[in-house]
Amino acid sequence: MHIALIGATGFVGSAILAELLQRGHQVTALARDPGKVAAQAGLTVVQADVQQASQVAQAVKGHDAVISAYNAGWGNPNLYEDFMAGSRAITAGVKAADVQRLLVVGGAGSLYVAPGVQLVDTPEFPAQWKVGATAARDALTLLQAEPDLAWTFISPPVMLHPGERTGAFRLGGDEVLMTDKGPAEISTPDLAVAIVNEIEAPQHLRRRFTVGY
Repeated sequence: MHIALIGATGFVGSAILAELLQRGHQVTALARDPGKVAAQAGLTVVQADVQQASQVAQAVKGHDAVISAYNAGWGNPNLYEDFMAGSRAITAGVKAADVQRLLVVGGAGSLYVAPGVQLVDTPEFPAQWKVGATAARDALTLLQAEPDLAWTFISPPVMLHPGERTGAFRLGGDEVLMTDKGPAEISTPDLAVAIVNEIEAPQHLRRRFTVGY
């Protein structure tokens, strides 16, 4: 498949890129600074500001799907505003390019821990992650109201870390996945496996899902 990837140099995006290329997909990485993306076989890098819908549309036109691992930067003082602007521009650009399939990588904060209670709204949620998690939650809300795209939103489990690629994990829905020892975890390579699996064989169209060991 021909896949456009946003956020290819990030913590999750770099794992997605590796997984896509390993499976033989042709990848176009959108980057504000293309020089930061190392050349690899099967990879094309195009310059694009993902906060500009017209630039997104031009870059993703003709692709089978778009994967967005967009992050406005945890240290960004305008994190919420920039994240929402980027999310809106990416959705608008994908629609303008007439690409039907969009998979968005979000956060665990919007997962439910009890009926009507999302993780980000609990007293224990770390303050330093709250703005970004709230933005990701609100981006999901926008997608849920999107009438045209075949979108999917994936929330990682509470614990996400570097590690090995095993290809073995559980799938969940809107609730935090738990184990007998506490919240579930997953490695970034295995999160990438789940993402590319969903692109190749969709199981969660117009839905959010989560994964974990």
